[in-house]
Amino acid sequence: MVFSPCWCLGFDNQWTHKNQKVEKEIVILLVVTFALALLLSNLNIMATSAKWDSRYSHPVPHTNTYYAKCMLGGILSCGVTHTAITPLDVVKCNMQVDPKKYTGLLQGLKTIAKEEGTSALFKGWAPTALGYSAQGLCKFGFYEYFKDLYSTMAGEENAFKYRGFIYLAGSASAEFFADMALCPMEMVKVKVQTSVPGTFPTSLGPAMAALKSDAGSRFPFGSLVPLWSRQIPYTMAKFFFFEKVVEAFYTYVFVEPKDTYSKSTQLGITFASGYSAGIICAIVSHPADSLVSLMGKPSNKGKSVGQIAGEVGFKALLTNGIGTRILMIGTLTGLQWWIYDSFKVAMGMGSTGGAPPAAAAVKA
Repeated sequence: MVFSPCWCLGFDNQWTHKNQKVEKEIVILLVVTFALALLLSNLNIMATSAKWDSRYSHPVPHTNTYYAKCMLGGILSCGVTHTAITPLDVVKCNMQVDPKKYTGLLQGLKTIAKEEGTSALFKGWAPTALGYSAQGLCKFGFYEYFKDLYSTMAGEENAFKYRGFIYLAGSASAEFFADMALCPMEMVKVKVQTSVPGTFPTSLGPAMAALKSDAGSRFPFGSLVPLWSRQIPYTMAKFFFFEKVVEAFYTYVFVEPKDTYSKSTQLGITFASGYSAGIICAIVSHPADSLVSLMGKPSNKGKSVGQIAGEVGFKALLTNGIGTRILMIGTLTGLQWWIYDSFKVAMGMGSTGGAPPAAAAVKA
């Protein structure tokens, strides 16, 4: 269930191009560094766990069963939402790859439907569902785990004082592994969605086989570095701002104890907080998202990430398709948090976040 660094490196032998040497070294360095940090942190936890353990400081103890349920909630959250907005994703990717032809959301939808048929708007739905379900499992489940891990490392007082840094560290650590799970299917999805009609298979099996047989594609982890560049900042913003907005709602707007509000009110706060965080996420991660899409363009085959970025320019990476992405990611993030928290509430685990402990104590 855990996507270990060794699993990632096991597929790394397909990176044979000389212009990928630096990226390969970066990946190995990141994996080794992260593994060492995780080992040291676990040793530190063993030494200090007798004093205070974050896992048992919550109304519902964060046992392995709790984390497993969070992983299942993450599968539903990311898999369902990303698959549902496949048409928006198809247009967004094509706007990034060919901005002159695809100039806007509605125009892009009409152009694709006219030239390829309505079904083309759902190209890549299968790798989307599989890839983002795997990513959601790691993103949400591992976030809960790493948040507790780093909180326990910091100690009770520092865990509260520096909770913002813990949100950032926990989400970045979770996304590190989540992108390993996502990368193969993301490469298939982008290639299917951006290829000229008739030049690449659109079904999952044949598409995977075509990428495997093409050494220049660097499948299955050729896009891992730009994925990290896109998804780690995105996820850090997603979780940090969500936690902070929820905290603000329960501190300044809904000032009574959280459990006095109905489940529907709590889930409404979850959606509003998620949507707000999603807007920020879209802006932060858009340049790297553009690079991931451009790597699937036939004319960029064999080029390094740096070469593609230099040719396109930062302004184009930042602005091409940004409006569609803000709409897509804002809605997506709000719905993801709503689905995730709805699942948690249904499982008796409560919704995510609330007033900070100090504020809650003052009101009590």
